[in-house]
Amino acid sequence: MKLHCYLIVAIAAVVLTGCCCKKPAQPKIVVWHWMNDREEAFNELARKYSQSTGVVVEFKLLSFPDIYAQKVRAAARAGNLPEIFGILGEKSELVSFIKGGYLMDLTGEMKKNDSAWENSFYKQTLDVVSFPPANSYNVTAGIYGVPIDTTAMEFIYNKKLLKSIGVDGPPATLDEMISYAKRVQEKNPGVYGFSCGWGEAWLINCLATEWAINVMGEDKFLKTIEGKVPYTDKDWTEVFALFAKLRDSGILAPNITTMINKESEDLFSRDKTVFSFNGTWSVNVYRGLNKELDYAYFALPRVSEKNKIKIWGGAGSSFMVNPKSADKEKAIAFLKWITDPEQQKFLAEKTNNLPAVKLDDKDLPPMLKTVMGNLNDLTHPNTWPVNEDSRVLEVLNKDLQQTVMGLKTPQVVGKDVQEVKARVAK
Repeated sequence: MKLHCYLIVAIAAVVLTGCCCKKPAQPKIVVWHWMNDREEAFNELARKYSQSTGVVVEFKLLSFPDIYAQKVRAAARAGNLPEIFGILGEKSELVSFIKGGYLMDLTGEMKKNDSAWENSFYKQTLDVVSFPPANSYNVTAGIYGVPIDTTAMEFIYNKKLLKSIGVDGPPATLDEMISYAKRVQEKNPGVYGFSCGWGEAWLINCLATEWAINVMGEDKFLKTIEGKVPYTDKDWTEVFALFAKLRDSGILAPNITTMINKESEDLFSRDKTVFSFNGTWSVNVYRGLNKELDYAYFALPRVSEKNKIKIWGGAGSSFMVNPKSADKEKAIAFLKWITDPEQQKFLAEKTNNLPAVKLDDKDLPPMLKTVMGNLNDLTHPNTWPVNEDSRVLEVLNKDLQQTVMGLKTPQVVGKDVQEVKARVAK
């Protein structure tokens, strides 16, 4: 009997000792993302944050945007979203997550301390994840995401190729760009005047948007989306004709309408293209492809002097907080930290992406300084009061590709798109 009692006491002592010695689990937040080029930088920041706060941050990379978007939707339905995640898709995607209760309204946090966090961001960047009062989506006004970088869609020119014809700077107009491209092609056989990943329809749509706003002004452009101006309007015909003009100029790379952006970036990095149209994230891409590449960005080559140039851009990537997470406060604290100037400077230097918050130019890599002056002229579908129906955009983008291929005229494009617009309205 005594032996039995001793054994019980001994076992209890071992169990209790084991429990007492076991370290409590560190608090942990998980972040889902799709950004391959930033994985190393994110992991470095996670280590730094854990060392200073004791909170473990795990960045989980889910490659390929389509797969990532599907994963996030499925996790939302199953109630398995992590503490922090991003959303890929149109504004309507953001709306569905908000109405489903999957996104935390961060307005209160942004407004603390006289709106210190809110005012640290570029307004055009924060607008992408915000909804104003009485918006057309019937979403409660608020700020539903935290931008971590800014992007802008701009033209790029190869300095070395332009210098071969005695030109030191970018063209100011489309006619000038075509003229430069033709001269470079004549002097440098095997070089193309312009390449872009127009096999990816969104890229041709970005350019069409920028030229449309330059031709007719942003107000008339938005009235078209509202249904108050038809796509058969003469200004729209002029916009569509610009793509026919590029086709007829002879400066386009072969098969540009089936070319993906990676192919275009590869051509440009090998000095095979004079001009291209790409996002500012490509600074990091070109650095990886050719460190000796001599190039610079410039805003849209004008086609009209009547209206301002607007550049398609805003928050390049944003993180959202899962309101159902028990660690949402820790998630917010981490997002405040990663958007602090010190961390934003680190990300800008490490990944060559424009920061989401206002930094001094001296804190930026040289190439990014060339586009900083354009950040007040950004426009983005997620900041517009209305968005075009995806079915209309699909026909518009396809018809523009066919215009470049010589299969559609500008007049037919306008007619096709307006017919779909009218059908959708019914």
